[in-house]
Amino acid sequence: MYPEAKQIRQLIDQAKSIVIIQADNPDGDSLGSSLALEQIFAALNKATTMVCGVNLPAYLHYLPGWDRVEADLPAQFDLCVLVDTSSLSLLESLTKRSGLAAISARPMIIIDHHISAGNIDFAKIRLNIPSAAATSEIIYELSRQLSWDLNITAMNSLAAAILSDTLGLTADITSARTVHIIGELVERGVSLSALENARRDTIRKSPEIVHYKGQLLQRIEYYLDNRLALLTIPWNEIEKYSPQYNPSMLALDDMRLTTNTIFAVVLKHYLDGKITGKIRTNFGCPLAARLAETFNGGGHEYASGFKLNGRDVNKLKQEITDRVRQLLNETI
Repeated sequence: MYPEAKQIRQLIDQAKSIVIIQADNPDGDSLGSSLALEQIFAALNKATTMVCGVNLPAYLHYLPGWDRVEADLPAQFDLCVLVDTSSLSLLESLTKRSGLAAISARPMIIIDHHISAGNIDFAKIRLNIPSAAATSEIIYELSRQLSWDLNITAMNSLAAAILSDTLGLTADITSARTVHIIGELVERGVSLSALENARRDTIRKSPEIVHYKGQLLQRIEYYLDNRLALLTIPWNEIEKYSPQYNPSMLALDDMRLTTNTIFAVVLKHYLDGKITGKIRTNFGCPLAARLAETFNGGGHEYASGFKLNGRDVNKLKQEITDRVRQLLNETI
């Protein structure tokens, strides 16, 4: 299994208080992984705090315990566990509040499955398994190897996280082992229908959001014979609609479903000049991470992202178009 497991056990055994950290782009896998580890560490009698430098998007609120995630690090802790990322740039919100000094001064365990190489040099242990469909899959396997107890709350969190990152076990990265893990969790009491019903209740949209989605769809720009779909979301819309629903997620699936579209990219332009990019590619084109890496980002083969500061949006759109053209010419 994982050769890092023995050292992970030692660090956890030595710690009395543990912080579990998510990146600035939390998703179902990062939150589900955090919630599962919270339960695991509680069973080991560890004081545990979950931290994320940004507010969790509303669509994740179907996972019980999301409201226990805090924005700031506690004053005292012995160990930090970073889940679902290996990139320091995705901890910007935390580091702006002097969090970098605190986490770099303690032992850190990274548990991640993204293919992009990380840049957190001070981490004590880096358990990065790109072949895993989700970080939560790694945590499940680690729990078996270390004989960690999984209560029903932890198992529900792991199942929801795996289903989230694999798009309901349909993503290309889904392996036979991924499916087996879900089967094992169901055998142990997880109800997939209950998880799905809870998720659907959370993602219901208000009439205002439905009308706004229509506006977004009308603004989608198509390039390279429709192979690239691109949408820009300005700060005033982020500020107005994000508390109800992540604007990017309103449009991304429809962008990918356009005839001939291979790449779907949503840019969000913030008041301070920061621009974030969310990238999705369709089946058969595992190039999302390579596009993100062009802009110092990373992620999965089919789902990735990046964050930039001080860039002109129009120039960035041209750079994206040029890079997509190059990637397509090289691979298709």
